[in-house]
Amino acid sequence: MNREYLRWYSQRLHRTMEMLVFGHAGAKVLVFPTREGRFFEYEQLGIVASLADKLQAGHLQLYCIEGLAADSLYGFHHHPAERIRRHAALEDYILHEVLPLMAAKNPHDCTIVHGCSLGAFQAASLVFRHPHLFRKLVAFSGRYDLTMKVESFGDLFDGYYDDSVYFHTPTHFLPGLGADWRLDRLREIDIVLTIGDADPFLDNNRYLSRLLGEQNIRHQLHVWDGRAHRAGAWRKMAPLYV
Repeated sequence: MNREYLRWYSQRLHRTMEMLVFGHAGAKVLVFPTREGRFFEYEQLGIVASLADKLQAGHLQLYCIEGLAADSLYGFHHHPAERIRRHAALEDYILHEVLPLMAAKNPHDCTIVHGCSLGAFQAASLVFRHPHLFRKLVAFSGRYDLTMKVESFGDLFDGYYDDSVYFHTPTHFLPGLGADWRLDRLREIDIVLTIGDADPFLDNNRYLSRLLGEQNIRHQLHVWDGRAHRAGAWRKMAPLYV
């Protein structure tokens, strides 16, 4: 299996960024890590190995990036306004540095965005905001409203709220899209959500599913047994849905 390490200095983020690429051809998959994960997490968790057949056959090519959660959404040493600004800066980096790199390396017309846990939120936020750039979203065990409190998970913005938080939170801005051009694009995308029936984010996933249904956006919500918020479950999910 092809494995390639990439590293470059991002002028947008003012830091060196790293990436691992797996596979040689096929649909391009942009992969976000979990909150504490890095660009090599997907490989460490064995999820790359679970997709080995598809990668070797040239059906998929993975681009595993840094999520920078500790410096953005979970960067509690920053004011909440700065946290969401840094999250938006990561989005800008992806749009203007990562996606062009992916296109230059692989001309396939299908780009999938995928993530687990916090990575699922980052993936969904990106796709719902820029649906014209993608063909599929695969989100495992995500929380799609970072202002909500559930179990030990608190409001990541500490009560702070502004337009940027609103427009990066899928369950907040989806109901207000109205006749927005994004709706037509979202209706063309394959959207797959998975969650465990004992996961604290189950209700949030069902709420997102209901919002998508109300907007006539086709999607799949797969509810797994137990608290499927772990690598073992994700290894089983990946070959089924990615």
